[in-house]
Amino acid sequence: MQNSFDAPTSSDADSELGRALLAYDEARRAAAAEARRALSLNELDAKALLFVAQNPGARPSHVRDHLGITSAGVTTLIDRLVQRGAVKRELDVVDRRVNHITATVDLDAPPWSALRAFDGAVESAIATMDPGEARIVAAALERLTAAGAASR
Repeated sequence: MQNSFDAPTSSDADSELGRALLAYDEARRAAAAEARRALSLNELDAKALLFVAQNPGARPSHVRDHLGITSAGVTTLIDRLVQRGAVKRELDVVDRRVNHITATVDLDAPPWSALRAFDGAVESAIATMDPGEARIVAAALERLTAAGAASR
């Protein structure tokens, strides 16, 4: 048993890091779920809206590829977002067979800002970190993410 005067053991630090990563993931998921509930969006629609906002003028095929869904699925999804007034379709002036999707809502203003509030708060906290410490944390997270991704 460790008392407050002992240095943490390697397994204690591993356990702390694992718990911290799980807590971060759970907090981010809970914030996203709450934002989606408040906006009456399902998870896929929210992901599509965020993608379109970051990629104005994206083609439906880009949204489809990003989300890993079918052409019919992306058409239905974009129809829902258009009906909500969250995105608009614009015909390509050169090739009228092509649509471009653009967000019509401001994701920096309420209520839509709720979709990015958690990540924005984390980015603000990162900005206050010592740059050297931030690089160390980033390297550790990249290594852990690669290890997790390799397990699939």
